Amino acid sequence: MGKIKVAALGSENEEALRKKEKIKREEKKKREHAEKVHISGMKGGQRIKSGSDMSEEELNRMAKLTEEVERDEKEGIKLDAKEEKKKKKAKIRIRGKKYQAALTKVDHNKIYDIEEAVKLLREISLTKFDGTVEIHINTVEKGLRGAVTLPHGTGKEVRVKVVDGGNVETLVADVEAGKLDFDVLVAHPQVMPKLAKVARHLGPKGLMPNPKNSTISTEPEKVAKKFMGGEINWKTEAEFPLIHHRMGKMSFKDKQLEENYKAFIKSVNPLKIKIVTIKSTMSPGIKVKFA
Repeated sequence: MGKIKVAALGSENEEALRKKEKIKREEKKKREHAEKVHISGMKGGQRIKSGSDMSEEELNRMAKLTEEVERDEKEGIKLDAKEEKKKKKAKIRIRGKKYQAALTKVDHNKIYDIEEAVKLLREISLTKFDGTVEIHINTVEKGLRGAVTLPHGTGKEVRVKVVDGGNVETLVADVEAGKLDFDVLVAHPQVMPKLAKVARHLGPKGLMPNPKNSTISTEPEKVAKKFMGGEINWKTEAEFPLIHHRMGKMSFKDKQLEENYKAFIKSVNPLKIKIVTIKSTMSPGIKVKFA
């Protein structure tokens, strides 16, 4: 025989009372909500205003204001979180013992003659391989550009490609496929409209032919020989008056590096230079005289 549930009279009355109290509490909350409007982002008494004193239009306006304030607060929190993330990622770079030892050999209050700087560069070079010698120039203004033929080249083989009416279609197809087997592209003016199709690939890599750097010419073969003979283009950064370029290899003789340095400085023009620093791969920089 199944169980029979017996409900006492007292328990039924208690349940009815609890339901009434619950209904009263809910009604009270509704009244309080109708009487007050909370504006997020405001302080103290400014954040509470009587609903009975406001029209429906004002209530809508205040509600909209609340949404805007809350959205701004959320966006602010997101920005803070991003900034915090960046701060966490930014770590202080600690140089190795070899770099620290090399750094002590450089007098940072001194500007060296190029002959002395090259000798010091060999002492502080840290690589076991044939490192690249770099030149870094702070100029008086940005937007400078030019070309120079280094007497001894940069130590890197320059791959020069000439494009004309006979091979432009093939080159365009290769570039679209991601094949870039050249360091300098010299073009005849007639093929420039066709090269425009791949400008988005060549431009960011600095490979798009340009009359300013002499890579557009009616005699492209002649220009190509100049680049293969050691001529390089230099220019300041887009936003800063800085020039960065290679000027040789550590395997070069001292005299070769000195002559390359002097040719580069002459091309830029000493009157447009503030500071010159040379360094090799991974080494500290050395300030050098240029006047």
